[in-house]
Amino acid sequence: MPDNALGIGSRPVTLISDMSPRFFLPVVAVLGLAGVVFATDMITKPKPAPDALYCKPGEISACGLPSNVVIDLGKARVQHTDAEWMKLLTPTQYRVAREQGTEPPFRNEYWDNHEDGVFFSVCSDTPLFDSRDKFESGTGWPSFFAPADQQNVSEHTDRAYGMTRTEARCAHCDAHLGHVFPDGPKPTGLRYCMNSASLDFKPKK
Repeated sequence: MPDNALGIGSRPVTLISDMSPRFFLPVVAVLGLAGVVFATDMITKPKPAPDALYCKPGEISACGLPSNVVIDLGKARVQHTDAEWMKLLTPTQYRVAREQGTEPPFRNEYWDNHEDGVFFSVCSDTPLFDSRDKFESGTGWPSFFAPADQQNVSEHTDRAYGMTRTEARCAHCDAHLGHVFPDGPKPTGLRYCMNSASLDFKPKK
């Protein structure tokens, strides 16, 4: 048995110190690359904040993240092909309502709307929210503490971006509306944080 081997039973086992450098170099390279990728991901990926009110530099509001819920559009009462939706909606409306996108806070049509009226779905004219249930959330998106009719707003669990949120959709056309958060005012304690691009406001006469 050579000096650089240990005997286990009748078989010699070579010590790691005598193994060829060609064995270690690929392993070291892979581990080093994995470390760089992990560190870069931690630095570049913004940490989601629970609310725009509490956002710090480098954070993204949970309201401002798009949805990732997969919905069976075949069950929607109002149906169009993607090409038809593109003709019926503006590019922003299509991106938000049909592709589950989001719009920037404080730079949308209804965040500061104080008129008396009803907010309808931009895709189906379904009545969704009453202006009397709208409140100032400070987030930069139109916010309501309840739908005008709960049957017109469906809710779905959204687990994208490492968090669990509740996505709100129009129950008749499956238009993405926004998300629901448990930090609203009384009497419901809920905040329906909606996208203006998914809504069509009609003033009461």
